[in-house]
Amino acid sequence: MEKIVKNTECIITIEDITSEGEGIGRADGFALFVKDTVMGDVVKVKVMKTKKTYGYARLMEIITPSPYRVDPVCSVARQCGGCQLQHCSYKKQLEFKENKVKNCLERIGKLEGFEMEPIIGMEEPYYYRNKAQYPVGKNKEGQVVMGFYAGRTHSIIDTPHCYIQAKENDKILPVIRSYMEKYHVEPYDEATHTGLVRHVLTRVGYTTKEIMVCLVINGTKIPFEEELVNELKKIEGMTSITININQQKTNVILGNELVTIWGTDYITDYIGDIKYQISPLSFYQVNPVQTKKLYQTALDYAGLTGEEIVWDLYCGIGTISLFLAQKAKQVYGVEIVPEAIKDAKQNAQINNIENAEFFVGAAEEILPQKYAESKGKMKADVIVVDPPRKGCDEALLETIVKMQPKKVVYVSCDPATLSRDLKYLVENGFRVEKVRACDMFSETTHVESVVLLCRADT
Repeated sequence: MEKIVKNTECIITIEDITSEGEGIGRADGFALFVKDTVMGDVVKVKVMKTKKTYGYARLMEIITPSPYRVDPVCSVARQCGGCQLQHCSYKKQLEFKENKVKNCLERIGKLEGFEMEPIIGMEEPYYYRNKAQYPVGKNKEGQVVMGFYAGRTHSIIDTPHCYIQAKENDKILPVIRSYMEKYHVEPYDEATHTGLVRHVLTRVGYTTKEIMVCLVINGTKIPFEEELVNELKKIEGMTSITININQQKTNVILGNELVTIWGTDYITDYIGDIKYQISPLSFYQVNPVQTKKLYQTALDYAGLTGEEIVWDLYCGIGTISLFLAQKAKQVYGVEIVPEAIKDAKQNAQINNIENAEFFVGAAEEILPQKYAESKGKMKADVIVVDPPRKGCDEALLETIVKMQPKKVVYVSCDPATLSRDLKYLVENGFRVEKVRACDMFSETTHVESVVLLCRADT
């Protein structure tokens, strides 16, 4: 076999896709990862980097396109890091995501015998995101650019129109760009830690059509504030204009201090019949259409009759808690972010929900602590977990096992950590009954899933 080295050009067939969306092909048995390719493509590639057993290559030419290949709707899809799968048919995207979840459960979780329900796809896989965070910078000509980072870089691809974001952003960004150019307001420069405007954060209420604009700034105020507010106010639906102060030299987008410069400091929106108040700092699912389907699946899996005690761990602003409270006897929510719990209590109040109680703290600390205080008497019929990407802490899983709920409903945004946690629960007296993936992030490689576990002795 000829040794594959940097700058080698070769023709390969793409056999699979990685969980990050890169195509996998082989040159003389040597695995190559190639961005912007689809299973079934025959492509000419140039090797850019090699490791001992694999390498990375750049797509030079598509010799024979895959039957699953489609033309991306977006002209900057290849450069932009926001979407990884626009060149792949939507039907194939769904198949890839369902297999991604199933394969992780079998390979990492060592699970078998569970029912894999069909993935929940979207009828319209575009314009679904109700939240955008646009980095702001300058191009080589010194003009203001706003968009998304190119894959694995902090180089901004100017994106006047994004096919997965709310269409309202097409009205917001030109106003801010024009304001910055007219009043010589400098964008932030990561290298020198100078300039003012770092990011533009927007949220749009899917049902209410209320709009929020938040400028993240490297300072404490913006010049010509009134002029900017007057222009943004003209956009139909504008409800909240805020600035977020972030003067740290960091990649973290939001600072802790928020100043409302016009309107309210939140917008409202609905998931099903439940109304939520959402601030710039709130965690709120970005795809409201699919969120309703996801939560309905979680509710169906919980099988509530009105008599159950439910614990909702990592509850955020109470999105799942309040959804479940409609059918449960009592719901207890736990979340580490104090502002989120304040929002959760407020959301319970505005929906007249009185059977939901919320606690501030790390789920892995609060649940074991409450259980210990009850001397092992604290019970839960159903425990719902919706952890961040890193999954559940083992101390939390240990307490779930001790509490012996009839059911655990696990909502996950990462199939790998989900599989690890399910393995622990299955080894400690639970069995996986049903799994369903949900496409919350079409055109990207991300996938959400819901799993129902029952006690093995029931």
